[in-house]
Amino acid sequence: MLLCDFHIHTTYSDGSVELRRAIDLFGQAGFDVIAITDHVVSGETAFGKLANRFRFSIQEDNFNSYFENIVEEGRRAWDRYRMLVLPGIEITKSSFSSNQSAHVLLIDIKTFVSASWDFEKIFLEAKKQDALIIACHPHHSSELMVDTLYLWNHRKKYARYIDAWEIANRDDVFNVISLKRYPYIAGSDFHRVRHLYSWKTMLNCEKEIEAIKQCIRYNRGVAITLFRDGIPF
Repeated sequence: MLLCDFHIHTTYSDGSVELRRAIDLFGQAGFDVIAITDHVVSGETAFGKLANRFRFSIQEDNFNSYFENIVEEGRRAWDRYRMLVLPGIEITKSSFSSNQSAHVLLIDIKTFVSASWDFEKIFLEAKKQDALIIACHPHHSSELMVDTLYLWNHRKKYARYIDAWEIANRDDVFNVISLKRYPYIAGSDFHRVRHLYSWKTMLNCEKEIEAIKQCIRYNRGVAITLFRDGIPF
């Protein structure tokens, strides 16, 4: 099975580890597939204005260089580690209210998607690009200052767009996802080196982009594992 992490941040947004070093950390730890998913923050709130002002967000004017750097580093990762690297972003709609906050991973994205768009426009554009749509940390979290509950609270409206939900994020497990029998993955929400040791996804499929996306969408051959000190359990 492929050892995967689909939720990784770098210094392109609010992570503390540069892209090349992050790739080397995961490659040396034996991962098969990772996704780089730096934040694209909605500029409509006070939080968003600050994030964009201080460049803690991918913006339209630097998306192409971000994407090209991931693709270039992905070639190096494949040559050195036989590790597949997927370009992604985390659409970040944060508010002081948990009920108005939501974060979504778009994985294997090709062109910029704005976090200021409404969710239906975001999801339709992601579908047009054949990107995976993952609702991340969708329930109460021990790590976040403000929980991101909007998509969960509006799941009847949005679940049809979402390819999978994070059933585990870093050290948290969201059992509500399994109770609803939603497709799932797990990820580290990697911002610092220590976050390497956290929940991960395992996929029973070929190490190829389309096979990985199909495995997640159909949620067959998907498992989660707790990765500790370089050893998955």
